[in-house]
Amino acid sequence: MKLVIKNGRVIDPANETDKIAPVYIAGGKIIAIGHEPEHFVAEKTLDATGQIVCPGFIDLSTRLREPGQSRKATIKSETQAAARGGITSLCVHPDTKPVIDSPAVAELIKELAIKADYPQIYPIGALTQKLEGSELSSMLALKQAGCIAVGNGNQPIKNLLILRRAMEYAASHDLPLMFRPNDFWLGTKGCAHEGVVATRYGLPSIPDAAETIALDQCLELAELTRCRVHFGQISCKRSVIKIHQAIKYGMNVSADVAIHQLHLSENDMAPFDSAYHVLPPLRTEADKQYLRQGLAGGTISTICSDHQPHDIDAKLGAFPETEPGVSALETLLPLMLKLVAQHAITLEQGIAAISQHPARILGLPIGTLTPGHAADICIFNPDQEWQVNACNWKSQGVNTPFWGHTFKGKVTHTLQSGRLIYSA
Repeated sequence: MKLVIKNGRVIDPANETDKIAPVYIAGGKIIAIGHEPEHFVAEKTLDATGQIVCPGFIDLSTRLREPGQSRKATIKSETQAAARGGITSLCVHPDTKPVIDSPAVAELIKELAIKADYPQIYPIGALTQKLEGSELSSMLALKQAGCIAVGNGNQPIKNLLILRRAMEYAASHDLPLMFRPNDFWLGTKGCAHEGVVATRYGLPSIPDAAETIALDQCLELAELTRCRVHFGQISCKRSVIKIHQAIKYGMNVSADVAIHQLHLSENDMAPFDSAYHVLPPLRTEADKQYLRQGLAGGTISTICSDHQPHDIDAKLGAFPETEPGVSALETLLPLMLKLVAQHAITLEQGIAAISQHPARILGLPIGTLTPGHAADICIFNPDQEWQVNACNWKSQGVNTPFWGHTFKGKVTHTLQSGRLIYSA
């Protein structure tokens, strides 16, 4: 289909573009911005007056719950939520059931993605068989089956020799390691940050040292093995400092932060409200502010949703007994815009953090509006208000601490390879 998007403010951080200009699309690709190509006759026109046209968003950390946990969510339901949130590419962690430790499971996920009419789902292969941390997975076969990276989900690697061998294997096949730092023994059974709130309510706690010690170990092994490492869901000040130092001295590492960590701290936790049960836990106000500074300064390059939908039963019961995670695809954009409104980052930085930078980490030719590239595009109205409620929510999981909140910033159209997959 030949399509033109007119009158929108085009923001493309990868090309340092910020201007009012038409965008011309044909054959699933962007063919021009600003000047109409010769003999171009649009079959469809989208009027983006008063709206922003930018690259489709890329989420590095999601759980879609399928295969294995379709009672919580399905690829169909969550990709609809992603499209509504302007997200055109999703990375899926390996802790599905069965685990993504064989080409067959990776291929199954790709088939389910195509069936859901959302083909741009990128599986992250398991670092070890069944995520048990004892036997390496067949990483080359996983890469050939379409896995974009390897990781161990939220499961820690207890044996550093296994982690070293896995990183050497990954480096030999140019596979980035997606690593959430968490020391097994310091972090086990905890559900809240080790601080005032956990002490007040008697909650099992996780010190920030559980993150920083595991991060230190991985940094040492990254230098030894030359493995590309992306640290996922960083949550505390000292982690930002360590990653900044590693980047300063030339190490090939990067990091992301979950969007809720930039807005919530332990002080926001309603007593025993399981919507605030996340891993890593919500930490101090000082940690939150330092994460924002790390994002603004470029140490943290990427924002992710860390989307983890749950059914109602998973969030019932005593706080420590509930399952961690929030449903977050649809709040990624408005929460990013809230950071802009609070002057924590610029709009260009925010868009780059959910498009250009994750594309660079994955090594994919997406996250940009460069002519010749796939037309993955999000069009949103930055001033339109909407409320998080059952009428406006697509995800099967309603576990969010922002239920009932009113946000600014609503997606009106999402295009994936030139196809209109969402329209408000």
